[in-house]
Amino acid sequence: MNKTLLIIGFVWPEPKSSAAGSRMMQLIYFFKSEGYQITFASSSSRTERSSNLEQFGISLKQIELNNASFDKFIETLQPEVVLFDRFMTEEQFGWRVAEHCPKALRILDTEDLHGLRKARELAYKSGKPWEDSFLVNDISKREIASIFRSDLSLIISEVEMDLLDQYFKVDKSLLHYLPFLLDSISKTDIEDSPEFENRQNFITIGNFLHEPNYQSVLYLKEEIWPLIRKKLPKAELHIYGAYASQKVDQLHNVKEGFLIKGFAEDAIEVMKQARVCLAALPFGAGLKGKVIDAMQSGTPCVMSSVAAEGIFGDFQYNGFVTDIPEEFAEKAIALYSKTSLWEDKHMAGFKVINQRFNKLYFYDLFSEKLREFRENLEIYRQQNFIGQMLQHHQLQSTKYLSKWIEEKNKEKT
Repeated sequence: MNKTLLIIGFVWPEPKSSAAGSRMMQLIYFFKSEGYQITFASSSSRTERSSNLEQFGISLKQIELNNASFDKFIETLQPEVVLFDRFMTEEQFGWRVAEHCPKALRILDTEDLHGLRKARELAYKSGKPWEDSFLVNDISKREIASIFRSDLSLIISEVEMDLLDQYFKVDKSLLHYLPFLLDSISKTDIEDSPEFENRQNFITIGNFLHEPNYQSVLYLKEEIWPLIRKKLPKAELHIYGAYASQKVDQLHNVKEGFLIKGFAEDAIEVMKQARVCLAALPFGAGLKGKVIDAMQSGTPCVMSSVAAEGIFGDFQYNGFVTDIPEEFAEKAIALYSKTSLWEDKHMAGFKVINQRFNKLYFYDLFSEKLREFRENLEIYRQQNFIGQMLQHHQLQSTKYLSKWIEEKNKEKT
C-alpha cells in the first residue's frame, strides 16, 4: 500500500528566500526518500520565488481558511500522515483533520519556537533583563497547546527541546529532535572553497519579512559597523535578503560602505565571496540559516549568542560569539585581518556541518520514529491526556470561531 502524506504549508516554500523554506524542502526530500506520495496544500498565494514542487512529483492544492471545502478534500485524500507547517496551520486545520481523518498521524513542524522568539522580542524591546516570565505570552500558550494536540512535534534545536521539557513540562514522547538535514561537505568541496586572499568584504543575509533580521541590520548600522569602519575604512558590508522594504533600503550608504544588495539568487555563492559573516541577531529562536550558510561556504562568522544557539554543541565555533558591540567589532576585525585565525575558523564550520547536521543520520532516526508512531498511534494518544483534553469540543474555540466565520462568509455571497 502506498504511503501518503499531506503537508499543510503556512506558505508555499521559498528555499532561496528563507531558512524556513529550506527546512520545508529538506522535509520533503526526506519523505520522498521514504516513498511517500506527497500532496502540498496551502491557503497562501504562490510567488515567483515559490519552489516548483510539481517537478518532484508532488500534487498541489490551494485551500481556503474557514471553509468546509477542506473537509471534502481531506475525506477524499485520506492521508496516512499530515504535517502541519508551524502551529498556526494546526490551529486552523488540525480539528478538521482530526474529525475527517482521525487515523492520520498528525505531525507539527514547529520550525522554531515562536513563543520563545516572541518572549525574547518582548524582553529586547522592553529594555529589561531576561526573565522566564516573558515566556508566558499568548504565542507560547497557543503554540504549546498545538504541540499537545499533535501526535508528534519536530523540534529543530536542542535548546528548545530542553525548554519544552524543563519549563513547559511537555512529555518527551511528544517531541522529536530534527535539526537541519544537510548533505555532507566533501573533501573536494572543502579544498575548492575560496581562500582568505580571494575573498573580500563582510556579509550578512536574511529575509526581511522576519523582524529579527531587520533589527540585526539596524544594530549593525548603528552600533557595530562604525567601529569596524574606523579600523578598516575601505571595507564594505554587503547586506542580502528577500523582501527588503523601504525602511531597509534607506539604510543603504555607499560612503559608509553599508550596502543593501537585496535578494540573493544563490546565498551560498555570495557567501563564498565574502571574508567574514556578521550575524548580530538581538533576538530570535531556532537555528539560524545565515550561520549555516556561512559554515557551508567556509565563511567565518561573528555572531550573537542567539545566532549561535543550538548549532555548535561541543564543537568549536566557526568564529566568535559575543553580545557586546565593541567585542563584536574587535573579533570581526581580527577575523578579517589575520590569515591564520581565519583559516582555523574556516575549517571549523565544515566539521560542524558534517558531524552535527548529517542528514543520513537523522533520516534513520526519524524513519524509525515514524514507523513506531504509525504502528502504535492509539497507545501514544491514550498516554497524551492533555492532548485529548485540548481536542475536547468544549475547548475547541478555534473550531467554532472558524465555523462562525464560514457562516458569515456565506451570508456575503
